[in-house]
Amino acid sequence: MRVRSAITSEVIEPSRTRGDNRVPIVFPSTVVPCDVRADSFPHLLKNWRQKRRLSQLDLALTSGVSQRHISFLESGRAHPSRDMILKISETLAVPLRERNSWLVAGGFAPLFRARPLDDPQMSQVMSAVRMMLANHEPFPAVAVDRSWNIRLANSSFERLTAMLGAEIWTRIGGAERNLTRLFFHPNGIRPWITNWAAIAPMLWCRAEREAEASAGEDMRQILAELRPHQDKSLFWAAEDAKLLPVLPLRIARNGVQISLFTVIATFGTAQDVTADELRIESLFPADPATEHLLRAAAGS
Repeated sequence: MRVRSAITSEVIEPSRTRGDNRVPIVFPSTVVPCDVRADSFPHLLKNWRQKRRLSQLDLALTSGVSQRHISFLESGRAHPSRDMILKISETLAVPLRERNSWLVAGGFAPLFRARPLDDPQMSQVMSAVRMMLANHEPFPAVAVDRSWNIRLANSSFERLTAMLGAEIWTRIGGAERNLTRLFFHPNGIRPWITNWAAIAPMLWCRAEREAEASAGEDMRQILAELRPHQDKSLFWAAEDAKLLPVLPLRIARNGVQISLFTVIATFGTAQDVTADELRIESLFPADPATEHLLRAAAGS
């Protein structure tokens, strides 16, 4: 653990007499340990700055806060105001859930609520989500949280998962229907993904990147649970593939072949933790055959 010395590096006591000689007696100064707890503000600030791969100077230039003050905040020599916490966390694009942790670490009350989806104040948000899911028919779309747990899904998505087996969610376990488990659980859909070697590393890296970017402990636990089941060599590099505009997910089961790619939408001005963590994943057909199949399934 690092420690920082007090301003005076040592304290000299007035000389004591030893016979005819006066010998100065030197005592080391008291050292003040720097606060390195994981939930301390200095640690949180430095950790998130490093997550964003910014130097103190980079953060200073971006936020308009002097580099000297940022250094003092990270060392614990300066205490942040509430406005300073909000300013720097906004500059670093810290998720709202973690901004609350910053505020608590700084001695302030949390600011951002985490309302349940059925909260009356979330009604307009959820109306927008349902509208987006419904308007995406006959193609699959799903609303997920930061751990990739499914919160809402449209009918086409339910038909797609039914094609993979009515018991698929039971086989992969978990308290929630989770997309990470759907892909990477040994009882999941891997056997039917025909371009697994190309797409699996991208999906796994995306999950790890999002868990790191959002400090998602739930996602980290899911990945830790699934990691032992993965072929380690697979994640060193993706299989060489033709560089299409987007890499599709290709599924083949019971003679049916489907090719899909995903577009992700989020709320741009979220002021609630739940809304901030909610995202819409809309799946589009990657070829005419898939489009025809999905439209026919919706009309049957």
